[in-house]
Amino acid sequence: MRSFTPRPRALAVLLAGTALAFSPLGGSATAKLPVDQPAGVADCFTPSGASAKGGHGPDTRDISAAEQKAIEARTAQLLKAKAARGVGVPKGALAAATVPVYIHVMRDAAGNGDVTDTQIAQQIAVLNTTFGGQESSAAANTGFTFSLAGTFRYNNNQWHQDKQSSTYRKQTRKGGKNALNIWLVDFAYLGIATFPWDYARQPGIDGIRVQYTSLPGGSATNYNLGETATHEAGHWFGLYHTFQGGCTATNDEVADTPAQSSPTNGCPTGRDSCSLPGLDPIHNYMDYSYDSCYNQFTPNQSTRISSMWTAYRA
Repeated sequence: MRSFTPRPRALAVLLAGTALAFSPLGGSATAKLPVDQPAGVADCFTPSGASAKGGHGPDTRDISAAEQKAIEARTAQLLKAKAARGVGVPKGALAAATVPVYIHVMRDAAGNGDVTDTQIAQQIAVLNTTFGGQESSAAANTGFTFSLAGTFRYNNNQWHQDKQSSTYRKQTRKGGKNALNIWLVDFAYLGIATFPWDYARQPGIDGIRVQYTSLPGGSATNYNLGETATHEAGHWFGLYHTFQGGCTATNDEVADTPAQSSPTNGCPTGRDSCSLPGLDPIHNYMDYSYDSCYNQFTPNQSTRISSMWTAYRA
């Protein structure tokens, strides 16, 4: 999850969450849980303000070293079992799939929070560009592409502000475990994501929530190129932050992302926050850099995405 500047919220009147528009098939984790977020929900939060961007507080659901180890062991078991059934990916190959994307535009009663169909199309294009490794010669092509499966618009003051989030996600989520649901809301974060290993336990809330002003052409200064969705989708695929675990060899479970002690703010070329080899991976989509600083997933992140997809979403 990434950071954004918080602002006060006015108590709004709850309205019916009726879908007002639908565009089929391409048409038109925590630092502090939101008050309506049930304890134990496996979301990754990208909090707002200096406390997040400056690295002065946790921003994801706390995953202890023991839980991280257990997740890796469980993933290995699932991959082994699937391989034995002939379901897995051949050794040395990567999983590849087209991911159906459902966009949920959570407007308030006055229509605030809306985005254009053009912005939505541009956001899908950004996902295809970033996961396709097209922003840098050092970037990996993950093999995953994204296709807009539907756009839904709602007028609901509470949902617009991400209130009753577990309820509205369960009521509106579309597709199966392979479908990426993106809820566009107005909250004090840039984004919140669930992890793939939690789908079996809570399938109804699986997906990512994204600050609507972070879409291409939005008003979120330094974060309006659409790469918040890339970052959150990275979590949805099973990637940790590059600074997960801090300056440790285990770190984010990815060998080619150098250890990093804390999130990046901006695009500080040459930043080196750990004594372990390598400069901080400030250009990696799983750091907290400005959108303009991002340009890559690494080859080993691509491998991890493939493994996590095969284990939990295939």
